[in-house]
Amino acid sequence: MTDAGPLTERDLAVLALERSDWPAPGVKERVIRERLGMSATRYYQLLNALLDDPRAAEHDPVTVNRLRRIRDARRERR
Repeated sequence: MTDAGPLTERDLAVLALERSDWPAPGVKERVIRERLGMSATRYYQLLNALLDDPRAAEHDPVTVNRLRRIRDARRERR
């Protein structure tokens, strides 16, 4: 992702989904398919790219920083 222009509606929708709590396994994946019309794999690819996008951190620093910490912890465990 580049720093040109604002975040897309899809980018904002991905960040909004990450702010939600999910009551049971599988619910989030179903919501991803229904609301965004994409596979969970594609969703997580987009999310990972957003975590490296300064525009996303500016838009929702709490969510982005929380997800960066989780991602970094997983990488360290590998």
